[in-house]
This record gives sequence, structure tokens and C-alpha cells, in this order.
Amino acid sequence: MNLSPFKRDIDELIDEFVEGDFTSFADMKRVWLSRMFSYIYDAIPNKKLAFVMQSLYAHSIGHMVSIDSFSRRLGGLYCLYCLHEVQPFKPMFRIFISLHELGKFRDLVVEAKDKGVEIATAVAKQMLDKNVFIFGAVDLNEASSTEKLNHLTELQNARVRLAYKKLISDTEIEKFIHMDMGNEVDLSSLHKMSIEYAKAKMRAIKVAGEIVEIENIKHISEEKELMGESVEKLKEEWDSQRVSFYEQTKLNCLTTTQKQVEDDNNDEDEGFDELDRLLSES
Repeated sequence: MNLSPFKRDIDELIDEFVEGDFTSFADMKRVWLSRMFSYIYDAIPNKKLAFVMQSLYAHSIGHMVSIDSFSRRLGGLYCLYCLHEVQPFKPMFRIFISLHELGKFRDLVVEAKDKGVEIATAVAKQMLDKNVFIFGAVDLNEASSTEKLNHLTELQNARVRLAYKKLISDTEIEKFIHMDMGNEVDLSSLHKMSIEYAKAKMRAIKVAGEIVEIENIKHISEEKELMGESVEKLKEEWDSQRVSFYEQTKLNCLTTTQKQVEDDNNDEDEGFDELDRLLSES
């Protein structure tokens, strides 16, 4: 998928903002409207929308965290905010941002405050209040944004395809009865990932607290229940219902299930070492 025209449009938008040596959000809004930039969404392809949106976000973030002029970095921030706010998608696509980029984001806001550009602080606070960021997702220092986003998209799609195949494609009642949800959705890896994400989000909110008042958004980092814990409860409920179904129907599934568990225990490491290695590198 060639996204070069869209990235070039963003470059030209920010270039016009920089040429005027602008710093206010009102100037960005005027440039945005003069170029009728919201029409960018009318031209994007209708497939792989998540990839396209994160690519546009990443390109704007590239301007925001660059070592170029103060005006260009502010232009990247304002453009990122506008791209998120005018998108026509419901629910709205949130913004992948790494902790490294978040640090640059903080530095830019601090610099803006020192130079009296208070509107930049207001924009930053608005983004944090609305919880538009997903922290720790990509890092331009590790790989190009396109490669990283593509990898994340493929990993997510692979998991969805696997779950769909296991849950939907085989309709024989015996296969549903014998299914071990914990193994099917890789519960241990999901639990580990949910813990790591919660920690990354807590660090991100802590960093954000150094920039603006975060009392209204502290709840973002205060997870009532991790995803892994929710899925664990779902697994327990599934197992309970499966046993109840067996008791009511008297289908010969319990001994078969026990044999499967024994076989799984004997072969629990077979084929999973490579998956664990791939997950640890992702």
C-alpha cells in the first residue's frame, strides 16, 4: 500500500505552517481549512484502515519529535491532534506512541511553556484528558514506523484468525466440548502482555504528570481488572459450563478431555518454544 501521497500532503501542510513561522493553534487551523485538509479521509483506501491511520499519526509524530525548528515541531503536534479529532471513524482510532516519543512530547510542551505558547499546553492536556494515546506501542529507534506497524497488525490479525478458526469453523459439538480456552487463546501470553501494557501506561501517566495536571485522567492507569484476568474468568466460566453440559447430556467427553490434558502435559513444550521466542522479540 503506497501512502506516499498522504505523507506528502502532511509535509506540505506543515511546511506552510513553518514558512509563516507560526506557533499558535489558530494559525494551524487557518492553514488546515485553507487546504481543505479534512478531505484527506475521503481519499484513503477502505481497507487496512488501522494501518493507514497509524501511518498518518506516525508521520505527524515524526515532525513533532524531530530536531528541526520549534515551529515545525509544534506543527507536528497540532497536525496530530487535528488528524485524530476530524477522523470520521467510530470508534475513533487512538494514537500509538512510544515512551521515547512521549518524552519528546513532554520536552516540546515544556519548551512551549517557556516561550509563552500556552495553547500547546492546552492541546497536550486535551489529548491526555481524552485518552487518545496507546503508550509503548512503537518506537522509531527500533525500526521504521511502517515496519513496526505492519508487524503489529499482522500479529493481531494472526491471533484473530486463529481464534476465529478454532471457535467458528468447526461446528461439531464434540469439538466445542473438548476445547480448552486457556490453550486456544494463549492465556499465559495474554496475561503477561496485559501486565506489561498496564505498567507502560502507568509510566506514561507519570511522565505526563510532569507536564500538566492529571487528576482527571489518573483513572486511566488504575486498571480495575486486567484483560488477562478477565479472560481467565471467562475460561473458568467456559470450563464450568462445559462440565455442566456433559452432566446434562451424558456425552462421553470427560475421559477424552482428561486424556487430552495428559497428552498436552506430556507435549506442553512441543512447538511453543519458537512462539515464545517470537513473542519475546516482538
